[in-house]
Amino acid sequence: MRDVMRCAWADSDPVYRAYHDNEWGIPVHDDKKLFEMLVLECFQAGLSWITILRKRPFFTKAFCGWDFRKVAAFSAADMRRLLADTNIIRNRLKIYAAVANAAAFIAVRKEFGSFDRYLWQFTGGKTLRPQHAYKTVNDIPTHSPASDSLSADLKKRGFSFVGPVVCYAFMQAVGMVDDHLANCYKYIASKNPR
Repeated sequence: MRDVMRCAWADSDPVYRAYHDNEWGIPVHDDKKLFEMLVLECFQAGLSWITILRKRPFFTKAFCGWDFRKVAAFSAADMRRLLADTNIIRNRLKIYAAVANAAAFIAVRKEFGSFDRYLWQFTGGKTLRPQHAYKTVNDIPTHSPASDSLSADLKKRGFSFVGPVVCYAFMQAVGMVDDHLANCYKYIASKNPR
């Protein structure tokens, strides 16, 4: 779909276009996918999202296909392997956070039955949309009361690299928030369902 209007950020690269068209803003309820997006958003902190998307296949391999149980059990040897893997972001703090977050993720699942059930309570089980569509990327907020609350609760539960801005980006990625711009075909379709 090259001839449709997309959010301005999504039209600069085929990887961005595919992500925008097939993932961004679409509600996710699968715990494995939620874990993947949470880890990727944590790694993205301070970097461009396109960098993460381009390295995504390598992250998937490095983190055992996003099996949070395996990641939570990573050994010192696994950590050394990740720190030596030039195909991913080799940030020691983020790598250690991903492993610790996997353990915290499992604890949340144990308490709530699923991470999905825990997560979606922060938006009342629905996708949040702005009252008036944003016209430019600069109009989109970087955090919200819901992302502030999610961030505080995740930190209380032992998660790292989950500040309000990371949480807001995560919420956009998994469809808890729909911030497609006013001229984007996805926003227009959501306002004119068939």
